[in-house]
Amino acid sequence: MIKHTHSLLLPLALLVCTPQAHAQRLPAYLDDTQPLETRVEDALSRMTFAEKIAVIHAQGKFTSPGVKRLGIPDFWCDDGPHGVRADVLYDSWTQAGNTNDSVVAFPALTCLAATFNPHMAAIYGHALGEEALYRGKHMMLGPGVNIYRTPLGGRNFEYMGEDPYLASRIAVPYIQQLQALGVSACVKHFVLNDNEADRHTTNVIVSDRALHEIYLPAFKAAVCEAHTWGLMGAYNLYRGYHNCHNPYLLTDLLKGQWHYDGVVVSDWGGAHNTEQAAKYGLDMEFGTHTDGLSVDAPNAYDKYYLANPYRDLIVSGKMTDKELNDKVRRVLRLFFRTSMNRHRGFGSLCSEAHYATAEQIAEEGIVLLKNEDHILPLRPSHVKRLLIVGENALRLMTPSGGSSKLKAQREIYPLQAMRRRLGSEMQIDFARGYLGVMEKRGETEAFLEGKDEKRPAAQLVSEAVDKARKADVVVIFGGLNKNKHQDTEGSDRESYSLPYGQDSLVNELVKVNPNVVFVNISGNSSAMPWAKKVKAIIQGWYLGSQAGEALTRVIAGDVNPSGKLPYTWYAQLNDYPAHALHAYPGVKTQDGKQVNEEYKEGIYVGYRWADAHKVKPLFAFGHGLSYTTFRLSKLQADKTALTAADSITFSLDVTNTGKQAGAEVVQLYIHDVKSSVDRPYKELKSFRKVYLQPRETRRISLTIGRDALSYYDPTIQDWKAEPGKFEALIGTASDEISSRVAFTLK
Repeated sequence: MIKHTHSLLLPLALLVCTPQAHAQRLPAYLDDTQPLETRVEDALSRMTFAEKIAVIHAQGKFTSPGVKRLGIPDFWCDDGPHGVRADVLYDSWTQAGNTNDSVVAFPALTCLAATFNPHMAAIYGHALGEEALYRGKHMMLGPGVNIYRTPLGGRNFEYMGEDPYLASRIAVPYIQQLQALGVSACVKHFVLNDNEADRHTTNVIVSDRALHEIYLPAFKAAVCEAHTWGLMGAYNLYRGYHNCHNPYLLTDLLKGQWHYDGVVVSDWGGAHNTEQAAKYGLDMEFGTHTDGLSVDAPNAYDKYYLANPYRDLIVSGKMTDKELNDKVRRVLRLFFRTSMNRHRGFGSLCSEAHYATAEQIAEEGIVLLKNEDHILPLRPSHVKRLLIVGENALRLMTPSGGSSKLKAQREIYPLQAMRRRLGSEMQIDFARGYLGVMEKRGETEAFLEGKDEKRPAAQLVSEAVDKARKADVVVIFGGLNKNKHQDTEGSDRESYSLPYGQDSLVNELVKVNPNVVFVNISGNSSAMPWAKKVKAIIQGWYLGSQAGEALTRVIAGDVNPSGKLPYTWYAQLNDYPAHALHAYPGVKTQDGKQVNEEYKEGIYVGYRWADAHKVKPLFAFGHGLSYTTFRLSKLQADKTALTAADSITFSLDVTNTGKQAGAEVVQLYIHDVKSSVDRPYKELKSFRKVYLQPRETRRISLTIGRDALSYYDPTIQDWKAEPGKFEALIGTASDEISSRVAFTLK
C-alpha cells in the first residue's frame, strides 16, 4: 500500500527523477530550505491567471482551492475559537454526519480572559492546534478580540472582555502557540463588530482616540507581536465602507502602518463589491451562497465578487493584475506556512491531555463574585441535604451558539458532576425550577435529563420551593443558554434581565431558605436584583467539555477559585455607557439601508466610565474572590523618573494570609496626574497571577515602558506620552486599589 505524502502532490516530471536529479531540479517553491519570499515569487511566476483567481475565493463552505498542477493542495479552514467545528457537507451547512469529528470543547474566550493568565492562553492555543492538525485544518477562525461594549452583545462570550490591554495579553500567546504547530489563526472580527444587531448594515461612528485606544490594540498585538497569518474582516461598516474591503482599515492601517503580510479573509458573506474588494484589502472571499450571503445558484463560487466578476474586470482592462498578485502572494505565504509545511505534525484528538487543559482553564477562569458567611465551599460537615435547582444544571451548552457550536465528544453537565462528587457525602435532590425556550435546531437534544418536560412554570417553581424548605443549601444553576437572543451569533439579547422567570424563582427560594448559591452560566452579565439576598454568586461561563467537573470542584473546594471579571458588571442596563448615552443599537437612515451607530462614550468603556461618572458597579472589572485571603505590601519603584526610551519596574510583596493555597491577580493601573487632554482616571497596564501556599510571601515585579503612559493623538495620528507626573496604582480589582507610587516621565 502506498503511503500518501506531500511528494505525491508534486508535478509528475519531478516524481520520475532520480533522487540526485530530483534534488537538482526541485523548484524553489517546493524547497523549504529557501526563504519564504523566494518560494512565494517562484510559485507566483508559475501560476496561470485562472489559478490566481481561483485561490482567492472559496470553492466550498470551508475550503478554497490550491494549485493542483503545482502540487499545492486545497486549503481548509474551520470554526472556531473554542474547538474544531464538526464537518459540514462540502457545499451545505448540513453536518456531514461523520463519526470521527467529535472534539474537546474548550471554555469560551470570556473564561480564558477571566484567568488573567497568559500561560492558560498558551496551552489553550497549543491544544486547539493539535486538534486542528488531526482534523486536517489549516486555519482556525479565531480568536475573537472585539470589545465588550454592551452586555446585550450576542457574541460577547466569544471575546475577551472590555479591556484592550487584557485582551492583547491573552490573544498573543494563544495565536503564537496555535501557529507554532503550523495552523493559522484568523483573528476576528476586524474591527468594531461589538454587537450582532444589524451587523451587516451598521456603520460605526467612533472617535480616532477610541478606535486606537480601545478597539484596535488587541488586533495590533495580534499582528505586530503574535504575527498572525490570518485576519477576518467584520460585517459592519466604518467610514461608510464595509470592513471586509475598507481602504483605511485594511489598506492604510493594517497593510500599511502595521506591515501585515498575512491574508485578510472575509467573514462569510462580508464582501459586497468587486472593485472595492479588489482595491481595498480583501485577499480571500468566503461566503454562504452566490453573493456570499443569501442567493443560491449553480456554480455559485464562480460568481463571488473575487471570482469571475474580478476576472472580467482585469480581462476588460478596467483593472490591472497588481492587486491580484499582491493577494496571491499573501495566499501563497499562508499555504507555505500551513498546507505546504512539511514539518506540521499529525496532532491528536480528544486526548486526556486536552481534557485536562480544558478543565484547568475552566477552573482558573471561574469567578467567585460573592461568598457571604463563607458558605462556599460546601462541606459535608455543614451540609447534609443539598438541593440543586435550574435547567442549566443539566443543559449541554456546546451544541449551540452559532458558528462556535461544537460536536463535543463529551460534555459533563453540572448535575452529573455534583452527584458524582458529593452524592456519597450529601443527600442530593434536584428541581427543574424553570423551563427554557427550545429552538428548532436540534437543541432539544441538549438535555440529558427531562428534555420532555411539559409541566407549567408555576408548578416547576412550586416544586423547587417545597424542596428548598427541607434543604440545608440550595445551589441554583441559572443564567443564559445560547439560544437566540441569549448568547449566540446573529442576534443580541433583548433584555438585561435573566430569562424564563429566573428572578422570580430566586426570590421565592430565598423566602424559604437563606442559604442560596447562584451559579450564573453565561458569557454576559445580567441584572441581579436579588444579589444581596443570596449568600454566594459564581460566574460560571460556558466551560466546554469539563464544565460540570470544573464547577463542582470549585463548589466542593477541591479547587480554590482565582478567576477575575474581564468586564465591569453593572447593576442595571442604563449604567453601561452605551445605554446611558442611548448609543446602542444605532439609528436607521431614511432609506432603511444602513444603521449609523455612534460610539458616544468614546474611550470611556467599562471601568473607565465607572471612574469618570462615579457609577458603582455590582461587580467591578478585575473582581474575583478566593477561599483564602491575600495582602499586598511594600510597593516600591526602581526609579522616580523615566525617559522616553526607559522603563520602570514596580516591586511588591504578595502574601497568602489564609489557610489554603490559592492564587491572586495583582493588577497595575496607570493614572496620569495632569494631562492636556481628557484621559481615564486609570488604565490597566500590567498584571501578574501569583500562586501561593498558606502564609507564603513572594516578591514580584511589574515593568512598564513609555507606551503604558501614552494616549493616541489624532492631530499627529500617533501615540504621545506627555512629560509630567504619573501614579502606579496597585490592587486586586479596579475598585480595590491598595497602594500607589508616584513617578515622573521626563
